[in-house]
Parts: sequence; C-alpha cells; structure tokens
Amino acid sequence: MTGPQRREQLIDVGRALFADKGFEATTVEEIASRAKVSKPVVYEHFGGKEGLYAVVVDREIQSLLARITTALDEGSTARNLLERATMALLDYIESSTEGFRILVRDSPPGQATGSFASLLGDVAGHVEHLLAVEFKARGLDPKSAPIHAHMLVGMVAHTGQWWLERRKYKKSEVAAHLVNLAWNGLAGLDPKPRLETLAGKD
Repeated sequence: MTGPQRREQLIDVGRALFADKGFEATTVEEIASRAKVSKPVVYEHFGGKEGLYAVVVDREIQSLLARITTALDEGSTARNLLERATMALLDYIESSTEGFRILVRDSPPGQATGSFASLLGDVAGHVEHLLAVEFKARGLDPKSAPIHAHMLVGMVAHTGQWWLERRKYKKSEVAAHLVNLAWNGLAGLDPKPRLETLAGKD
C-alpha cells in the first residue's frame, strides 16, 4: 500500500474498533493486528491511539455537521427546516452507525477534538437564528431562541440514540413523531412560561 492508502486503512480499522469497544478498551496492538501491520506503523501515521481517535472523531463530526447544514440551507419554511434537519440526523445514524456510536461516547481525557456535545452546540447555533425570526413573527421573545434551539437539538439527538438500539420503528415514523411534538409544542408556546407548582419562586 502507499502511505495514504495505509493511513486510510488504519482509519477504517480504528473506526470499527472504537465503535465496537470504545476508546479505552481499544489498544494499538489490536489496531495493528487487525490491519496486519506492526505497531510502529500506527505510531508513524498517528503518533498513537489518541491521534487516530482524533482523526476518526473529526471526520464524523464534519460529516454530520455537513449533512445538517445542507438540510438547513435547503429548507424553505420553519416546519420544512425542522423536518429536514431531523431527517438529516436520522439519516446519519442509519448510514453511519459506527460513527454515531463513536460520537455519543465520551472522548478520552484531554482529547482536543470536538465532542458530540460540542457538535450539538454548533448545530443549535445554526438553528438559533432561524428560531429567532420565527419567534419574532409570532410575537414571542426572540431572546429565548437559544434555549429552544438547544432543547430541540437535544431532543432529536437523544431520540436518535434511543432509535439506534430499537429499530422497530421506521425512520420516517420517528421523524414524524419528533416533528409533531416539536412543531405543535412551538405552535402553542406561552409568551411568558411559568411553572405552576413553583409560582412565586425563582
């Protein structure tokens, strides 16, 4: 193999092992053995397991973020944007199951690459300004858009994790239920929400 070909092979091997066993349980010896190379080859390309993991995670983050960004760019109405973004995440989970398993696990201590939590924060940032426009048009406070953006993104991401382990529902059904809850909840928002059980308390 050429150097670039070997590097891609090691990334594929590492991705499969990290998805199956997690970062901590995966060893350089195992990566090298699966790729049929010596340990020094792994160190030569990535400096160690941490370097390989960083490359794998970065690729998955860029892939998912690109899908969701494209979905948001192609949307027309607020509801259409919500549907497209929801389907983009579920499409990623379905087609890149190994990558999603890696992203939802905790990064190793001191890992400099992004995490799933930081990725969701990036996505929420994209959604935030869209919600602000929608809120203003509906007479709601646009300053609350960041809160709702994070709630929406978190709801979809957590449901996606649940669906990954329970595939008895079709992807379109999961998306339809998510959009139904999110959209109808947004449609009926109180301008100044309060908790009845905590009236008068901060």
